Amino acid sequence: MELALYCPDYGYYEREEDIIGCLGDYYTSVSVGSLFGELLAYQFAEWLHEDEEPRAEGRAGEEREAMRIVEAGAHGGDLARDVLRWLQEYRPGLYNRVEYWIVEPSKTRQKWQQRKLANLGNKVHWVRELASLTERTFPDARVLPGGGLRGIVFSNELLDAMPVHRLGWDARARVWFEWGVTFQAGRFVWSRIKDGGAGGGEQQSSAPFSLSHLQIPIHSRLLEVLPDGFTTELSQAAERWWREAVRVLACGKLMAIDYGLTAEEFLMPERKEGTLRGYQRHRLARDVLANPGQQDITAQVNFTVIRAAGESAGLRTSGLLTQAQFLTSIAARTWKDEDSFGEWTPERIRQFQTLTHPEHLGRSFRVLVQERPSPSGPQH
Repeated sequence: MELALYCPDYGYYEREEDIIGCLGDYYTSVSVGSLFGELLAYQFAEWLHEDEEPRAEGRAGEEREAMRIVEAGAHGGDLARDVLRWLQEYRPGLYNRVEYWIVEPSKTRQKWQQRKLANLGNKVHWVRELASLTERTFPDARVLPGGGLRGIVFSNELLDAMPVHRLGWDARARVWFEWGVTFQAGRFVWSRIKDGGAGGGEQQSSAPFSLSHLQIPIHSRLLEVLPDGFTTELSQAAERWWREAVRVLACGKLMAIDYGLTAEEFLMPERKEGTLRGYQRHRLARDVLANPGQQDITAQVNFTVIRAAGESAGLRTSGLLTQAQFLTSIAARTWKDEDSFGEWTPERIRQFQTLTHPEHLGRSFRVLVQERPSPSGPQH
């Protein structure tokens, strides 16, 4: 999955042509229009103001520290552009103080983003990995205090595209096994990984997997009715990424917007084939192993695991909402004072309906927000 999506030469996300929107393979909230980024910018401004106030009171007369917004997985840079344009127009004071950082390991995608954001001057900066945000010296010639950053770290449709392990249930042996991928008759096919010796078309496993990683208490009564071959996924990569983001954040918010479920929802009968799927030309691809590099591959994020990873490292969960709930809450605050956000034009209303309607993007996306408050800041 990692090679099919991210290989520098052949990976799906390295392709020059546009893969998002009406002419691509799938829609995103960003491709709907600029409103998604504008609503996020409004929320970011509120969060950064909350964090800034208590620190400013204790540092009277001192130069205020730059605030940072970090986006991971920016693809073409459209969301960064929409967020910064709104801040520039409606929160110019904050815009002048904020630094926008993009975490992008791909040199190809960095070039796309740099072209898209060229007219923003030196407002946007790039690093290849999260750890670099605490290891390097920032433009103000100071290493970030406490080895971490103050501000906001967020991702939009990043975790669902991280590699997963595919697990299956053997009802007769009452054990979970892992599906691997092998090459037969000129095509990639699924092959059960066998713990111990390999044989009979099975691959040898270097380590067994347990469904306990999915944070689900599996009772014996459930296993008795779980159908043979029931399939689910485990993304250790997404969990590792979240833990790394937690380490980077000294104070502020950590947010993920993504396709996702709670742990219990993964075991519902309608998901007996798992959630791993492919998309090509806005159609569900029947075989995720076919045409590697030519179709999107995605799996639902287990938000129970991600939430637990943050909380175990000291973050507090502010909310786990549907995208409709999250964006409607922001929009309701803008409706009270349009001067602070901009007019709700018919075009904005159309975009809002697409972003929040349960049959479009409102229900399929979840939003997880966690925070590490300032020692002197307000407790939420």
